[in-house]
Amino acid sequence: MNTPPRVAPKSPSEALKPVAPPAPPPKARRRRRSPFIGMLSGLFTAALVLAGLFGAGIAMVGSQSKAPGPLASDRVLIIPKESGLTEIADLLQREGLIEHPWAFRVSALVSGNWTKLKAGEYLFKARASQQDILEIIAAGKAVEHSVTVPEGLTSEQIIARLRENELLSGDVIEVPREGEILPDTFKFPRGFTRQAIVDRMKRDQRRILNEVWARRPADLPIKTPQELVILASIVEKETGRADERPRVAGVFINRLNRKMKLQSDPTIVYGLVGGKGTLGRPIQRNEITQATPYNTYVIDGLPPGPIANPGRAALEAVVNHSRTKDLFFVADGSGGHAFAETLEQHNRNVGRWRQFETQRRETNKPSDTVDKVEPPPAPDTRSEAPGATRAAADPASGAVETYPGPGNRRAAGATAQADAAGGTRARAFDSSEGTPRDPLLNRTYDLNSPKQVPALRP
Repeated sequence: MNTPPRVAPKSPSEALKPVAPPAPPPKARRRRRSPFIGMLSGLFTAALVLAGLFGAGIAMVGSQSKAPGPLASDRVLIIPKESGLTEIADLLQREGLIEHPWAFRVSALVSGNWTKLKAGEYLFKARASQQDILEIIAAGKAVEHSVTVPEGLTSEQIIARLRENELLSGDVIEVPREGEILPDTFKFPRGFTRQAIVDRMKRDQRRILNEVWARRPADLPIKTPQELVILASIVEKETGRADERPRVAGVFINRLNRKMKLQSDPTIVYGLVGGKGTLGRPIQRNEITQATPYNTYVIDGLPPGPIANPGRAALEAVVNHSRTKDLFFVADGSGGHAFAETLEQHNRNVGRWRQFETQRRETNKPSDTVDKVEPPPAPDTRSEAPGATRAAADPASGAVETYPGPGNRRAAGATAQADAAGGTRARAFDSSEGTPRDPLLNRTYDLNSPKQVPALRP
């Protein structure tokens, strides 16, 4: 503000007179406040308050979501299909996994997991926090079940096993061809379809077969992958011991190379009942020579198709078979087999087996002879093939006795025939597999160890 110039008084009296006060400054014009600016200011203030409250709420919910939950012990819970966030939150509260559904919904919305929640069967650990539960459901970490398909079953038996599993859903469109699926143990979530399991087994079988076939030796008398599956299925049915598969396969390879009949007992059963897999009764002796496309006692070479679904180990055993001269084998009473290169050696093994079987029979133990033929009442050392004198001295004649093998499998061989009184007759056929008379259920004897072999009686 500019100060007016000071005027010198003209006289002392004038100097004593008071000076007039300056005029007051003009009043400032007050601008009129815009209503829009006032609204924005109010909204901003409200937003700050709400943000503070929201942040406090998020912090509280976050703290609560990480706190141990009320679940006292591990719990499996099934979340139905087409369940939304609200339905899932209410279900979790009813089942005692959470206390406040609203807190669960807020956590799901804030984290963005509310769009990722999946139906399924879930395992929640005791005291699982709300955050743990939300992450498990959003990630779809469903409980995995398993189904085991054993090696050596037919396709019909495998499909029946899948249909009996209540955790699977749907049906199989078509029963696969024999040997087209790979037995294994498969993991799946509840509600997985049976057809999907079958499709997986078929893919695995094609992949494994191609891998094994690519490593086959040049001298293998198997010309196609299908023939490999056929022979592997026979090996699979003959022995359940992993260490014996290559040697059993070697016996059949040797017989194929010598143009001998394979004479494998499981081919008799499959020729009679097909995919059913079992006769449900003892094999009758007239069925041993009954002509079917699969009966390798009658036909030459391999049957027209697999008799079961072999596993990878059986396929590997065929292409990596033992390089022996073995042509025969018989159960040895220890869970395995005694192998022989000549008919004479084989007959000695058969005699020991007969001795053992006689001792078993003397105990009067009951016998279940389903899919088997009762053994003769006394040791039988006849092993001549048709043609008697010549064939008995010729191991290539195909004169191989048949005896039970381990588990649900039976030893390879043929029913030898004796030329007595000028005529041929089928010799006794012995198969006590899986019965109390099965030598494989008794580990006392080992025909490959002389110290454990019972003494032969004349």
